[in-house]
Amino acid sequence: MRILIVSDTHRAHKNLEKLLEQVGRIDRMIHLGDAEGYEDVIAGLAGCRLDAVLGNNDFFSSLEREKVLQLGKYQALVTHGHDYYVSMGPDILIKEAASRGMDIVMFGHTHRPFLEHSRGIVALNPGSISYPRQEGRKPSYALMEIDGSGEAHFSIHYMD
Repeated sequence: MRILIVSDTHRAHKNLEKLLEQVGRIDRMIHLGDAEGYEDVIAGLAGCRLDAVLGNNDFFSSLEREKVLQLGKYQALVTHGHDYYVSMGPDILIKEAASRGMDIVMFGHTHRPFLEHSRGIVALNPGSISYPRQEGRKPSYALMEIDGSGEAHFSIHYMD
């Protein structure tokens, strides 16, 4: 199973369209907030199941603030992250995920990619494919691949 994870597209879909062509077949997409009302457009572009959560710029949206997703044998807490002050670091969010017995926590908001194994939890932020903020400012995204044995593999990728 291939899961594409993106965040903070902010109504700028040109890189998302390019990315979907490059990455090939995906089974699911997770959007971690700030789609700004374009969830239907993103779902249409993806052509597969889309799970999306509310970001701090998703005004007038009925999206949930966070979700718990079953991804193979893993439980993932999925949120934009602003309610957990991720701009100051992921510690509060990782503690929250641990207290709920999660295997994975995914968040956005910072526009900076992040992948860490902490306290037995995979913490993942794909960055932003539209408005990256990390050094070098390359648009970024993440892939979660579940292999034939059911094991998850995570990777951060950068667009040229």
